[in-house]
Amino acid sequence: MELREDAKWSLVVPTSMGVRITPEDRAPVHLGDRYFLQATSAETNVASVVSYLGEPAKVLTAFVEGSPISALIKADLRKRGMAYEGKEFPQGDAWGYRHQFNIADSGFGGRAPRVWNDRAGEVGRDLSVDQFDLERLFGDEGVKVLHLSGLIAALSPSTSAFCVELAKAAKAHGTAVSMDLNYRASFWKGREEELSKAFHEIAENCDILYGNEEDFQLCLGIEGPEAGGHSIDESIEDFKAMIGRIKEAYPGAHWIGTSLREVESANRHQWGILLWNDGEFYLAPLRPIDVMDRIGGGDGSVGGVLYGVLQGWSVEQCAQFGWATGAMAATSLLDYALPADEKQVWDMWKGNARVQR
Repeated sequence: MELREDAKWSLVVPTSMGVRITPEDRAPVHLGDRYFLQATSAETNVASVVSYLGEPAKVLTAFVEGSPISALIKADLRKRGMAYEGKEFPQGDAWGYRHQFNIADSGFGGRAPRVWNDRAGEVGRDLSVDQFDLERLFGDEGVKVLHLSGLIAALSPSTSAFCVELAKAAKAHGTAVSMDLNYRASFWKGREEELSKAFHEIAENCDILYGNEEDFQLCLGIEGPEAGGHSIDESIEDFKAMIGRIKEAYPGAHWIGTSLREVESANRHQWGILLWNDGEFYLAPLRPIDVMDRIGGGDGSVGGVLYGVLQGWSVEQCAQFGWATGAMAATSLLDYALPADEKQVWDMWKGNARVQR
């Protein structure tokens, strides 16, 4: 898979930005009375890894005109080194547009994290291609990788069409297309036929596909393993077999991967990654990681893999780096990894937690 060399942007992500509020001191939401607030989205979680390591990244989104939350989001994206472009929508009345709220605690020990999404009136639901100059973006400026997720692609009929058209425009201009399938039952309920068609159209244009077995089954209709309990070793073999069926259905895919996770407690996970590139597998086997907050770990892994792809690394290096950036995302209350440099990531992979002086 060749990437464009004449591109201004290494990575472009469409997204609907929002804010997450997390109770302090790992308290559960229903008992919390002091909260930490951050700007977030699944797609910018991915892009943060790439941008913090020096690759130019751009966010395609929408904002509420004059909103202090929009101002916070813009400042946060600038701080993370990402450019952004998006239409400003007037709020309207008090029941008009706004940015989503994601209310989620971190859990502790045997008490699992809980997430509550509040997305009524979300401004990003009305994203569409007529809000952006795709010829300028993909043609004149150039993009190496367009990354989509199943969250923005399934958010609304408008965003589904938006992602389909983005993928087609990117492909027509020689941009590699990546997608993390990210199936969410609440988004798909009652829209199965519509979303299956949209996801199939996107996947037909993808060079990079990422997701777990359930994602590929439910989003793309790929036959999975037989129902029943599976050990992690059996799941790995099942996924390897599934990759053959994915490649047959989507022959344009050059990279296919999944994150592996077993949860021992809210603070302790077993973490791994399986990655395939044009016939070559690499497994980063499950290893224990300490978890401050699990949200965004999978996004962090995708970001690390894409950074490796942008550098032209081998499947082994990409998988190892993605394992480490995913594990790194779990070491902070933020939803994303912000590596200081490549060395910090490789130290994470090597298990080198000694103080750096």
